[in-house]
Amino acid sequence: MYRNWNYPNPYSQSQPQWQNQGWNDQVNYNQEPQYHRQITIQEAIDIALAQVPGQAVKAELDTKQGIRVYEVDIVTAQGVKYEVAVNMNTGEIVDIEID
Repeated sequence: MYRNWNYPNPYSQSQPQWQNQGWNDQVNYNQEPQYHRQITIQEAIDIALAQVPGQAVKAELDTKQGIRVYEVDIVTAQGVKYEVAVNMNTGEIVDIEID
């Protein structure tokens, strides 16, 4: 008997919706996990220096208002010391303080 494979079998039974809940889906374990990109400390220093020109003297990781930030200390040419907080996840400036 000749079977035309381009058409579905009219006698086959489809799975009920409650049986196919994604538990047996194929998972690609070789794929790299998709994490949120975080900026490096050097990128945080560059972002802070673009906002407050001067010389970066110290940078450290800290938490401010529940957000992980890089705190970059900058000394300007006039000798004023600023502390710039840069969001670790987005690269946005959270706070600028004069020390």
